[in-house]
Amino acid sequence: VWEAINNSWSKEPYQIRRMLTENTVRASDKRSVFVGLDAYEAAGGQVLRDLFQSDDGGWLQDALLLDRLVAEKLQLTADEIANEGWKWIEVAVSFPYGAANGLRELHGTPVDLTDEEQATLGALRDEFDKLQAEYEEADELPDEIDQRFGELEAAICALEARPVHFDPVDIAKAGVFLSVDADGSLLVERGYVKPEDEASVAPDGESDFGAGGTDDGATSVQRAVITIGGQPAQPQDDEEDGIKPLPDRLIM
Repeated sequence: VWEAINNSWSKEPYQIRRMLTENTVRASDKRSVFVGLDAYEAAGGQVLRDLFQSDDGGWLQDALLLDRLVAEKLQLTADEIANEGWKWIEVAVSFPYGAANGLRELHGTPVDLTDEEQATLGALRDEFDKLQAEYEEADELPDEIDQRFGELEAAICALEARPVHFDPVDIAKAGVFLSVDADGSLLVERGYVKPEDEASVAPDGESDFGAGGTDDGATSVQRAVITIGGQPAQPQDDEEDGIKPLPDRLIM
């Protein structure tokens, strides 16, 4: 880079910064947020910083390492979700628009709050309302109060976003999309049935999962078929080669 700069007619700061960072990944990129800078640096990754102005956390210099860490973290989550009994799990950093077109979406039942969760939610709302009333006319919030508002909002949202219960019969023929959301959080979209997995209906009105069908009421859990970037995931007993990065076409 320095040789290129010496031979270039343009030596403006923005041009130098562009040349230094053109093969890096911003710390604000959703992949970086998903993995976390601490985990990236612990794995040997280097972060380039701008000493003279705000750089939003800098630039991650090893994109291949970052992609491998993303793939590993997604794979671990996919393995956990597979224990729920889904037929398939598709994994990608981002899915193209309309990836679920043609699939039937299941609508499960939200799980009710426990007594303990209801008490916690009530206490969080009370604290939020109290702070809001106390600082309603303040021109500017103290840093610690502003931070507390953020913590309360996050905690309330986490409790209000209820997990959804699906019928085991539906789970056995449906799948999950697993990806990274725009803000760098994990995005799990459960309950999609492919047309070829729809249960056929017998003349007497019973589905193939009824009496005499493939579901005898047992509680055995099938192992989901996990695909990463459209390719089957490596078996768990073949981990010495490591998990390969996601294909470039899925890095968005």
